Amino acid sequence: MQKMECPCGYIYDPVEGDYEHGVAPGTPFAGLPDDWVCPTCGAEKEYFYAVD
Repeated sequence: MQKMECPCGYIYDPVEGDYEHGVAPGTPFAGLPDDWVCPTCGAEKEYFYAVD
């Protein structure tokens, strides 16, 4: 599963999920809720880009 990075530097790792915001480990970026935003800066999903 692909990690995705926010312009602020936060990296969403699907292996870890986002426990603090109710996203279970193993959730791919495409499977995040439509209203999910970066927990660091509040950017919407459209601003994230794929990283290695």
